[in-house]
Amino acid sequence: MNRTLLFVSLAVGLALSALVLGLPRRAAAPSPIPPAAAVPASASSGEGTLRLSGRLSHPVLPVGASELYLTVDVQGAKVPGTRRSPVSLALVIDRSGSMAGEKLAQARRAAHHLVSLLGPEDRLALVDYGSDVRGLPLLAATPENRERMERYIDALVDDGGTNISAGLARAAQQLAPVQGGVRRLILVSDGQPTEGLTDAAALLQQVRGLRSGQGLTLSAIGVGSDYDERLMQGLAETGAGAYGFLEDARQLATLFERDLQQATTAVARDVELAFELPEGVQLDEVLGYASEMQGRSVRVRLPDFSAGQLERVVARVRVKGARPGTPLAVAGLRLRYADLQGEGAAREVAVALQAQVTDRAEEVLARQDKEATVLATRARAAQNLERAAQALGEGRKDEARGLLQANQSLFQQAGAVASPAAVAADVVAQEEVAAQMERAEDGAAVGSAVKAARSKARKGYGRVGSTY
Repeated sequence: MNRTLLFVSLAVGLALSALVLGLPRRAAAPSPIPPAAAVPASASSGEGTLRLSGRLSHPVLPVGASELYLTVDVQGAKVPGTRRSPVSLALVIDRSGSMAGEKLAQARRAAHHLVSLLGPEDRLALVDYGSDVRGLPLLAATPENRERMERYIDALVDDGGTNISAGLARAAQQLAPVQGGVRRLILVSDGQPTEGLTDAAALLQQVRGLRSGQGLTLSAIGVGSDYDERLMQGLAETGAGAYGFLEDARQLATLFERDLQQATTAVARDVELAFELPEGVQLDEVLGYASEMQGRSVRVRLPDFSAGQLERVVARVRVKGARPGTPLAVAGLRLRYADLQGEGAAREVAVALQAQVTDRAEEVLARQDKEATVLATRARAAQNLERAAQALGEGRKDEARGLLQANQSLFQQAGAVASPAAVAADVVAQEEVAAQMERAEDGAAVGSAVKAARSKARKGYGRVGSTY
């Protein structure tokens, strides 16, 4: 009997509509499998304030070794009648010399807009940093205090280096007396850390301590082409908040408003997704997320969730189908979190995903999940996009160009499985990235193209609600 291989790796030149390379030859008639409605292509659970759902790229598999993708959606519930929750915010603004001029002017306007959105039950601390740190202590946003905040914002002037760690420490100090409720830091920077903690690992450890010690959430917004996007993304992920990239500062007010909206409609925190693997199933990678293996469980930490917020996780697994006509357990999904609509009570929901085994190639192809195939393609394309950004940043434009051309092939192949319309927006987005990279000649343009590509890659991986 020939060994059966199913490749769904979406590598260049591999047509998604012809993933099965061989099937066992049998004298007996092919074994029947259940009708389409009986095949467990997806599963979901909606208990608590987070909904968990998962699906397989191939709910019907051939006998033998196969490779397929799991796509997992986690979404915050839109709780009827939920009132806006009061928040305690610390706005941490870079006022180093590189922020001089229009950047700092836009930061001031955005800060004014944020103040205007606060109610008297909200509290805000203002922290600005250069080489040193200054600030206005945490105050309730009463009319009198809002006027005080406005005057402080108007007085912001550029000065000194970029001491991110000192700014974060002061902000955490301001929020330390607050017990319970939503406590969030919004960090804005346009440069690399030059003073205080300048090592990325040390800064991430600082944020990790703020998260575990005080339960703070941190969102990070990078402005311009000079900041370290890997660091800012890492700070946001470690702080369980959101990441935003702005080529200029004109949209800062929009991002501040969006982050405030997430903070005031928070429904869950301390969110962890686990893939629980049966014997014989191997998880090769979780695309675009850090993961930790513990026995037969692979764990992924997710950001805090607001009402309606969606985050998606795509994983590549290998399985081995035994007998035709039998079910094959692929993975259990388990979601643990603190329910902020239930006073922080610990919640846990779980679903199981299984496939059906067949010895008929036409069944494998006919039952391929079109939506899951497109989602897996986006995640694979995001990997290429990250590699293209890395290549462009290191001066290897031809390599970046080749990776983006490979992505066009991936989406064309996915369109052949789903429909061209299903990937039309993806194709256009890839063309826009390619055009920006082609135009990038000098350092600033290259920096902006790299940051834009990496931001798009985050969304391709499924970091939808936590990428601005």
